[in-house]
Formats: sequence, C-alpha cells, structure tokens
Amino acid sequence: MSVNSFSQRFAIIALNTQESRRLTNAKKVSLRCMAAGIILEMYLNHFFEQKENQLDLDRKKIDNQLSPYQRIVFKKLFKKNDTFTSLLEKVTKLSSKSLKEIENAFVTSLKDLDLIIETPSLLSCDLEFETAGIKVKEYRADTNVYKQLTDKIRMELLNKDLKSDETILMMWLLKESSCLYDLFSEEELNILANSYNELLQEHALAKEVFPINIHKTREKFIKSFLKTKRKMMSTPEGSGVNFIFPYIERSQAVFIDTEAYFENKEERLRDVKRRLNKHNIPHTFIRKGDVPLIQIGNAYYEAVPFSKIYRMPVHGVQLRRYPLSI
Repeated sequence: MSVNSFSQRFAIIALNTQESRRLTNAKKVSLRCMAAGIILEMYLNHFFEQKENQLDLDRKKIDNQLSPYQRIVFKKLFKKNDTFTSLLEKVTKLSSKSLKEIENAFVTSLKDLDLIIETPSLLSCDLEFETAGIKVKEYRADTNVYKQLTDKIRMELLNKDLKSDETILMMWLLKESSCLYDLFSEEELNILANSYNELLQEHALAKEVFPINIHKTREKFIKSFLKTKRKMMSTPEGSGVNFIFPYIERSQAVFIDTEAYFENKEERLRDVKRRLNKHNIPHTFIRKGDVPLIQIGNAYYEAVPFSKIYRMPVHGVQLRRYPLSI
C-alpha cells in the first residue's frame, strides 16, 4: 500500500518501536517532529504563499481540506499572524496533553489504513520486566510498507545529485527525531552530513528550515546521549557503549536470562526462542552461530552472550540493536 501523506510517511517511521502506553521522552521528540511534519506537508501542498520576505498561510485553502490528524495540529498551533518558520518554532511549546492528542489522531489514521498496530514489546522479555510481571506494548509499522518507505528514503537521501523539496524536508525531520540513526550506517551518516552542509549553504528551503531546532531542552539533552551512543555503537571499537545509559532507551539493550550457566550457543538460542514465543514476539533468525542476528518486527538485533551481577551472577543473552542498513 502506498502512503500519499508526507506526514503519515514520517509518522510510520517515527512511531515504529515506540512504547504505545507511555509518553516517554523519546516519543515526545517524535511527536513534536510529527507536528512539524504537518506544517511541512502544508508547505508541500502549497498552503503557504510568498509575501515580501516570508511565507504566510493562505487560510482560504484550509477550509474542508484538512484531515483530523492535520486539523488537531492546526488547532493547537496556528494563530492569525503565524508564518511558516514561526509555526515550526512553536512546536517546542506543545504540552504533553497536546502531544498525546496528536499521537492519538495520527495513530487512529494509521490504524484505519492498517499501517500500524499495537503489539507486545521486546522490552517485556527483559529479565527485570519479566520478573516484575510488566508487559509493555509498542507500535509496529506494517513490515512491507516500512521497508518500502525506508528503502526509498535511503535511496533518495544517499543520491547526491537529486534532492527534491520533499526529500530535503524529510531529511530534516529524520535528523531532528534521531531516526537517521536507525536507518543509516556511520559511513552513510558521514555522506549525509556532507549533503546536509552543502544544502544548508546552497538551497533556499534548507537555509530556512535546517537552522530550526524543535526540541525542548530536556528532550534534546536526552536525545544527544542517544545520538552519541548510537554513533559509537556503529563502530567495532564502540561495541557495548550503547549500554552505558540503558535508562534512556531500554529497548536498545534487552537482557534475557538463560536456564543454566555457561550455556553453549544452541542452548542460548533455545532460551531466546522460548522467551520471545512466550511474549508473542514475532521474530526471524537471519543468522545463527555464536552471535545470532534476529529480525524482530522492523528492527534487527544481535544476541550477544552476556551476564549481569545481582546478588549472584546471572548468565544470558543481551539483544543489541543492529543497524538497519545491513
């Protein structure tokens, strides 16, 4: 199924693997970017007109042309004298209550199209969640649609010769939401960084949008840790750095305990399968061996032998997020 809405395409990527029941800081960042996506979508659909040195909203085009998820953002943000850039800057002022309303509107629209579902989260398999009896739900995008979208975005963003307005705006949203780190390897991120800097210097739309930062201070602070640790994780030397701050984004490192100490690779694999099946987590083993690679939903994880120290050592496997660009 093709997704015609620019903001819905971004929302599918931004919501994938986010906890569905809690308004985490990572999800707040995604929701602010989704709200910004509505403004960008209105720009792409020519809802703004050039007046002197700024883009003003043409309100005559709005009546009866907005879908429910677009209208709620319009209701929360738009005032009489707002311009294109002032609206993007106002996204940081959205309250938690407003962000939750925006989330509900987007999720309803995506569920109606069978593009996203709520499903048991990999976090439920973690030893501490398992012991406490805590079951976590997350959003999961339709696998085929997610792959089509991300493959297309990867191709467009890595193409040095052609950058449409839509591609430029998607690049900015993915950067602001930190989703770039889920879609590209470190080598590819270096290519994107060069493209980003060139566009900032040469492209009129990029000059207007790229300097805008739409994070609140605390959310930005937390996401900066995510950016740092993910960048370090993408190099062999940085293996394990991802887990220094597990409280920031626990889904990046899930610990599954095994039945016996010092299990061999077949026994470890058996225990991982058992835990995933217990919590109804759909999975596919891409690679077996000492460090298996597992596809879970739309993400990949390496199953690395690991142990944790409580009152006594607990042996098991840590599922570590693996770059999508395999």
